[in-house]
Amino acid sequence: MHDGEIVAAAQEERFSRKRHDPRFPKGAINYCLEEAMLEARDLDAVVFYDNPVLTWDRAVKNFLMMGEASFDQFEKAAPSILGVKFFVENYVRRFLGTLGKSEKLLFSEHHFAHAASAFFPSPFERAAVVTLDGVGEWTTTSIGVGEGRDLQLFREIHYPHSLGLLYSALTYYCGFKVNSGEYKLMGLAPYGEPKYYDLIRKHLIDLREDGSYRLNTEYFGFLDGQRMTNARFDEVFGGTARSPESRITRREMDLAASIQKVIEEAVVKIARFARTETASENLVLAGGVALNCVANGKLVRENIFKNIWIQPASGDAGGALGAALHVAHGYYDLPRKVKRPDAQKGSLLGPRYSTQEIFAFLDRHDLPHEKISDVKARAQKVAAQIAQGKIVGFFSGRMEFGPRALGARSILGDPRNPQTQSVMNLKIKYRESFRPFAPLVIQEDLEKYFEIESESPYMLLVAPVKKERCLPKPQANEQTSDEDLLKIVNVARSDIPAVTHVDYSARIQTVGREVHPFLYEVLCAFRALTGCSVLVNTSYNVRGEPIVCSPQDAYRCFMRSEIDCLMLEDFMLDKLQQPKFEESQDWKKDYELD
Repeated sequence: MHDGEIVAAAQEERFSRKRHDPRFPKGAINYCLEEAMLEARDLDAVVFYDNPVLTWDRAVKNFLMMGEASFDQFEKAAPSILGVKFFVENYVRRFLGTLGKSEKLLFSEHHFAHAASAFFPSPFERAAVVTLDGVGEWTTTSIGVGEGRDLQLFREIHYPHSLGLLYSALTYYCGFKVNSGEYKLMGLAPYGEPKYYDLIRKHLIDLREDGSYRLNTEYFGFLDGQRMTNARFDEVFGGTARSPESRITRREMDLAASIQKVIEEAVVKIARFARTETASENLVLAGGVALNCVANGKLVRENIFKNIWIQPASGDAGGALGAALHVAHGYYDLPRKVKRPDAQKGSLLGPRYSTQEIFAFLDRHDLPHEKISDVKARAQKVAAQIAQGKIVGFFSGRMEFGPRALGARSILGDPRNPQTQSVMNLKIKYRESFRPFAPLVIQEDLEKYFEIESESPYMLLVAPVKKERCLPKPQANEQTSDEDLLKIVNVARSDIPAVTHVDYSARIQTVGREVHPFLYEVLCAFRALTGCSVLVNTSYNVRGEPIVCSPQDAYRCFMRSEIDCLMLEDFMLDKLQQPKFEESQDWKKDYELD
């Protein structure tokens, strides 16, 4: 932060190439200082997004409450808390040589950091604030209000009662990785029916009309063990957890649909309470659960609030940004400038690479390329390649902050082609066939394609595809096999089939000229060629790999997968012209599956 403005934000995984890298963020810190053109000694403050004393308090009290059965869990958690969080000041001082002008490390409580990350960059002078995640220190859910540069939280729900942990328990039970595979569960939900909804409400969660809730901890394993669920949970849902990478059955589809319905219901109730208590027509959201774009879309359709803004880096990485915002406005009393569309700058807060840097990389490795300096000509070239059915790696401007690719480090394709989804899933991303892709859409053409009026610049809202664009629904019944249910993904549902999910919905990103000038030009060029204002967008990476950061990352991913063309800023590379690409080992083993 500089004078209350966001200068830079990035996650360590993008530099280290290790997904969700928990180590001290040396690469990210170096980048942020370089982007700000500062030395560490120039900093007024360094702030950490979590209070380690409160986190340790929870770990110790959980151990004392659960007794010897929880020792393995305590033993696993202790090194992280005591080895990193408790001594974060030492790590910072050792790496930077200083804590800046004050020589003092500041701390922000976890959910206050989430709340700050949601409210301060938002376009609202006043707003209700809701944060939802697994757990931060003791808190799992908070409600508050922000006005100007003041922010207050007035209601909290505490561990072990957590919507995030409930959703993660079902993520684990359905065979996906906790803290990574929750979005898969959300993508799987439309294939199923909420047949387990009543069981979840009866046995797992007591959800009240005011949005407060309690979990029945007898069915969960996260308090006293290494598993999210236990034997009692297995009894309720008729068997043990699905083994990772095994065949997905109707049970997992129905479980996903059921927990999704529960989460949506809870989020709506919490939002209604927040509206009543704050009397604000604006809402801001953050925390890991705020990345559930299906629930967010439901919230928009309920019309509880006139306006909703969601922090695009809603997970814990965004807590670093929130902590910095908290200190800027709450500790140093810097003025807050309310901006339109927001102060997040499109979340394009990561590194950019100059034409000279990219040319040096291409020249050094003698890689064939075409330079296209003119912006319109380059946009037309990209659009023409996509219109011909090719998949294009797209590397442009500053890297995105947050888990979604927003058109800076993206893979783009033609949404009109029914094969685009399966090709991108199986031959480029190397991931499960059922997983949906998101559409980029020209902002002013949004309502021509989707049943939504709200802009969605950060791909955080799901909405139905326009009915007039939809095709008849493929028929499935109880006799349809599990495999055939998943194959239904390849059946065209609309005239933009590659971005129309099985329930005729889409996770939308609206693109405006102001924030994304070049991406906007590409969409306009594609519209001029095809009459279609939409492109398929997915993150530029393969399964288990962080989103690419540098030109080297982009080229490596380009050659490892079946991407046809790569646009590196001013340069276009054709796969067929590239030299033979060899690696000495099975590179897929470098990435732990998500």
